[in-house]
Amino acid sequence: MKNLRLVTRPSQQLQLQLDGETLVTSAFDAERRRAFFASSANFIYTVNLPTTSALGQQPLQWSKFSTPNSDVEEVVLEPGDCIVAMDYLMERESLLLGSSAGVLLLYNVEEKTTQVVGRLEGGVSTIASSPDGALISVTTGFGQLLVITQDWEVLFETSLDPQNAGPDEIDSSGGQIQSAISWRGDGKFFATLVGCSDPTKLTIWERESGKVHSSSDTKTFMGPSLDWMPSGAKVATAHDRMTEGKCPLIVFYEKNGLERSYFPVDEPVEATIQGLKWNCNSELLAALVSSCQYDVIKIWSCSNNHWYLKHELRYAKKEGVKFSWDPTKPLHLICWTLGGQVIMHRFAWTTAVTETSIALVIDGSRVHVTPLNLGLMPPPMSLFHLAFPCAVNEVSFVSNNLKNHLAAYLSNGSLCVVELPAADTWEEFEGNGISVEPCCSDFNLDNCMHLTWIDTRTLISICCYNDYSTLMRSSQTSNHVDRHDSLFFVNEIELKCSEDSLPGSVSSSGWQARVSNKMNLDSSVVGVCQNPAKKGSAFIQFSGGRVVEYCSSLNLLRMCAPAQLIDVSSDYGFPASCPWMNVVLCHDNGTVKPLLFGLDDSSKLYMGKRLLSNNCSSFTFYSSAYGATEQVMTHLLVTTKQDLLFIVDVNNILLKNGEVIIDNHVSSHPRGNQSKEHITVWEKGAKLVGVLHGDEAAVIMQTIRGNLECTYPRKLVLVSIVQALVQRRFRDAMDMVRRHRIDFNIMVDYCGWNVFVKSAADFVKQVNNLSHITEFVCSIKNDNVSSKLYTAYISFPDQCATLTADTESLLGSFIGNKVTSVLMAIRKALEEEIEESPSRELCILTTLARSEPPLLEEALSRIKTIRELELLGLDDARRKLYPSAEESLKHLLWLTEPEAVFSAALGLYDLNLTAIVALNSQKDPKEFLPFLKSLESLPSAIMRYKIDLRLGRYDSALKNIVSAGDEYHEECMKLLIANAQLFPLALQLFTDPDKRHQILEAWGDHLSEEKCFGDAALTYQCCSSYQKSLKAYRACGDWRGVFTVAGLLKLKDEEIVQLAHELCDEFQELGKPGDAARIALEYCSDVDRGVSYYITAREWEEALRVAFMRSRQDLVETVRAAALECAASLISEYQEGLLKVGKYVARYVAVRQRRLSLAAKLQSEDRFMDVEDDNVSEVSTSFSEMSAYTTRSTKESSASVISSTASKSRGARRQKKGGKIRAGSPGEEMALVEHLKGMALTGSAQKELKSLLVALLQLGKEEIARQVQQAADSFEVSQRAAVKLAEDTVSDNKIDENAHTLEHYARLLRAEEPGYSEETASWRIRALCPP
Repeated sequence: MKNLRLVTRPSQQLQLQLDGETLVTSAFDAERRRAFFASSANFIYTVNLPTTSALGQQPLQWSKFSTPNSDVEEVVLEPGDCIVAMDYLMERESLLLGSSAGVLLLYNVEEKTTQVVGRLEGGVSTIASSPDGALISVTTGFGQLLVITQDWEVLFETSLDPQNAGPDEIDSSGGQIQSAISWRGDGKFFATLVGCSDPTKLTIWERESGKVHSSSDTKTFMGPSLDWMPSGAKVATAHDRMTEGKCPLIVFYEKNGLERSYFPVDEPVEATIQGLKWNCNSELLAALVSSCQYDVIKIWSCSNNHWYLKHELRYAKKEGVKFSWDPTKPLHLICWTLGGQVIMHRFAWTTAVTETSIALVIDGSRVHVTPLNLGLMPPPMSLFHLAFPCAVNEVSFVSNNLKNHLAAYLSNGSLCVVELPAADTWEEFEGNGISVEPCCSDFNLDNCMHLTWIDTRTLISICCYNDYSTLMRSSQTSNHVDRHDSLFFVNEIELKCSEDSLPGSVSSSGWQARVSNKMNLDSSVVGVCQNPAKKGSAFIQFSGGRVVEYCSSLNLLRMCAPAQLIDVSSDYGFPASCPWMNVVLCHDNGTVKPLLFGLDDSSKLYMGKRLLSNNCSSFTFYSSAYGATEQVMTHLLVTTKQDLLFIVDVNNILLKNGEVIIDNHVSSHPRGNQSKEHITVWEKGAKLVGVLHGDEAAVIMQTIRGNLECTYPRKLVLVSIVQALVQRRFRDAMDMVRRHRIDFNIMVDYCGWNVFVKSAADFVKQVNNLSHITEFVCSIKNDNVSSKLYTAYISFPDQCATLTADTESLLGSFIGNKVTSVLMAIRKALEEEIEESPSRELCILTTLARSEPPLLEEALSRIKTIRELELLGLDDARRKLYPSAEESLKHLLWLTEPEAVFSAALGLYDLNLTAIVALNSQKDPKEFLPFLKSLESLPSAIMRYKIDLRLGRYDSALKNIVSAGDEYHEECMKLLIANAQLFPLALQLFTDPDKRHQILEAWGDHLSEEKCFGDAALTYQCCSSYQKSLKAYRACGDWRGVFTVAGLLKLKDEEIVQLAHELCDEFQELGKPGDAARIALEYCSDVDRGVSYYITAREWEEALRVAFMRSRQDLVETVRAAALECAASLISEYQEGLLKVGKYVARYVAVRQRRLSLAAKLQSEDRFMDVEDDNVSEVSTSFSEMSAYTTRSTKESSASVISSTASKSRGARRQKKGGKIRAGSPGEEMALVEHLKGMALTGSAQKELKSLLVALLQLGKEEIARQVQQAADSFEVSQRAAVKLAEDTVSDNKIDENAHTLEHYARLLRAEEPGYSEETASWRIRALCPP
């Protein structure tokens, strides 16, 4: 589904040297981009063809006549002799010329010299060199074939007619024999054909032996029209059917001489085919057809085994046009006339699918029309076709509300317009053909290009003058054309329809056209696109990429104002000529504006000046808008030469400022690997032809062979679903989710389940299909599944919004449970919005069964109600609104585990319902019947108790056993002891004091077993079990509680003293000397023991206070001696700690420097510069495990990796053991840092230190206290400085020997804290601080 569009038509007029001189033949130099033309006067004209840069980066130089771009040289021949054949020999950089007298000349193009290399009898007919240039085949006028080398050695000579034995049998009386030669692309074979009116054969020759490989059946071929497809698949020829009264045929032959296929030329019977040429990539076949009135060059392409006539170029008979394809550029056709005009036609393939997804495929005089949203029809089929008087060269389509307009430019210069109704009514045209008549006009569109609608009644086109005289005459006579030497001008065409069109009808006749404006252009045009943002406006792209805006005179504020060309922003222009240009509307910062996208010949895709892709093969746009008045594009679709399809959000393109953003990850995702960034195209070479916008979310691609493939990219599908959800179109969203097998959770997860539950009624009402709702209900999961599955394709909104009061009242106790909340909302909506029916009841049961946890008891209650209606035997209308109980039960069993349903039925205490469930769940009656019978024989309360125990419902079981009476109290206590969580409920159920005391004592025993002695002691007190309470207090170390309970027990004084002595010993053993000191002082009155315990606990202030309180000077001296001893010990410890900090820091700095130097050495080696990613990862991993003193080879081996793995395991074991720092180990650095952090003073140590300092001051030992504080201060500052140094260097790749020292960091730390913060002053005494 593509059309061949003429992009530009540069021409050049050769200045022929003599009057009456005409061009005869041509040859091409593909390497240096030159064309050579030989004239009837034996002049050689050299023309430089436009290069790729000239066609792309700069304006074409062929746009003006005043700068001829050709050289002329005369070849001297004998009088009456002339050049009739010519070919370029690339290796010799010379032309091989053949004359009518049989002279072979070698003309050196650079030196301008001529050399005679041979003479042939009968004159030269054709010259054709092999594709590799090694051999040259020549045919003569006598029908002889010669194959010679470039050293002019004859490999073989034979007759073109294999039945002739040799040159002696040639009859030359009949004049010159016309013939044709064509080589296969690989040069192994060549084909010959003799042009005569008699039946003859196509002959295939072998290169090396010169033998006939094969020949065709005898046919009446039309002249020497012969060309072998460059790919080698088939040979194109022409058959004459004039005797049959039919038009000529183009027939294809295989290498074996068998006819393969054919198609007719749509021309009169008397038309003749004078030449056939394949383009260089075998995609297009051109034929020069001559009729009585004109000569025409027809261009066909094949797709799905159908030959489409894609373009026609008509010339007057007197011009004697000839043509040839560019040898290297497949879409460049070079034509020349007898009078010396050389025209290059630059074509481009464009998609035949419009932005409204309507395919308009040109096929000669027909345009096949297929709206793709109604169905995909593989070409050449179509919904209907439009029939025109002659071949169509270009079509333009515009859609406006309920009307569609199509304009067609015909090969005879006519313009046709047809008005069609809305596309959704086109089904009535299926299989029909609509004839379209040309517009009534007083002008002819000669050489028209870029036909474009700018309004429903206005067209513009780019035209060029036929020749310079026409241009001058037009400049002098036309009021619209300024005097200018430009070849190109804009035609603005105004259209009117004289016939009244009815709604829904087709208007294909009665159209009138007139040129309302004509404006000269200063350069050739490569693209024109309507401006969708402004009526009556279009963007015109000149060669080189410059873009201007054309504004029609009919749509300006002043009706009489002339049309204008307005220079647009430089951002709109392209850096190079982009034959494929598109203008789309996009959202940018909340406003809608047009954006220009272009694709150049080097596969670079631009958005204005910005490069988007380096290897784009095709692109199109997709709009997710639904029901919008203007189609704003949201996504750009790009295929690359690696056969990858990228789908890019336009907003992402506008937000990112980088250059290439589409295929910058192609190298990291080779073909065949799946990636969410792109889709691998299933068939090599397939290209985008169109999309289906909105909810269809389809991408249509066409393969090289012509097949259409429609895919639904996950990203576009999800965008469409999200769009529907935002617009609350739940039915459309549900249809897309089911059609494309998207997880149903996206219906809930995208906007959040708390939002969905408020829309549940709308959801049920719109979907209105219980099967679909049931499918949705069964798929809901509690997690946010969609954000995990599809977060790579679309972005999800923030779901952290709080629930509203309405939602909370709606969900009740299920807030926080997505599944249960959603299904409860669905169930409520089903009951309110859907009429009662068996299907609705089954759907409601599904919502109950799929809740989390499943609400099986409620479901079984509904089934029980249905069962009761059945047992009543009523056959009323209400009964018919529900399914049978058996059907409902089977549905429930299908949704959930049978065992869970059985347990739920048992939990209803309905043994009959339980038995029915067991039977339908295929349980063995031997298993459940005895159990149910045993339950049936028990009292009601005990039956319920047993059922609750089986189901693990212990609260209900306790209530039932309590209601059974006092005779089951023992079993009730067993239940409580086995399930301790029931004790609070039991205390509520029992009112008898004795039973409550029994329950409390059992609860206390349970708490004691669980080592919860504090709670156990209080529980025992509630039931007056004081002995057990005292024991529990003593076990948990609460001496205050012990003496309180002793008071409750009214123990004697001596018993309390004895208890106090025992507690002192126990607390001393438990490491609580402070508590032991208090007990000794308060209950034993033992001051010596109490002070001793305080000294052991290092509570110096309290020990000194008690000694002074009791006026015990001896105890004061004891405290003084112990404090001095402790001070000396602490000073020694802090000094030793200070040395350790310095040692650890020095070790850490050395290890760090060693590791950094080793890393720098490894990185500087060349072998690590070009290492593969996997090896780099492995090297990095191995390096991270190296210690600072590991000697490592730069070679990677399996042994080193195994050793590395083993070291990991050893390191893990050491970490678990928490052993000492091992020098040279991989984790030595971090171990040193952690050890330094662990040396910090703890809170208890600071508290003890301050208590000692206060006591020393109180005892008059100020100097000792000052020494202790200075030692502790030096240690603490050093330790904090060491930690700060390690933290600063652990992430740095450089060690500064001057800055990264312990002394430097200690100075910085003291400078930052000149005063005393809460942290530093927590234990220090200001009076002891140095000045």
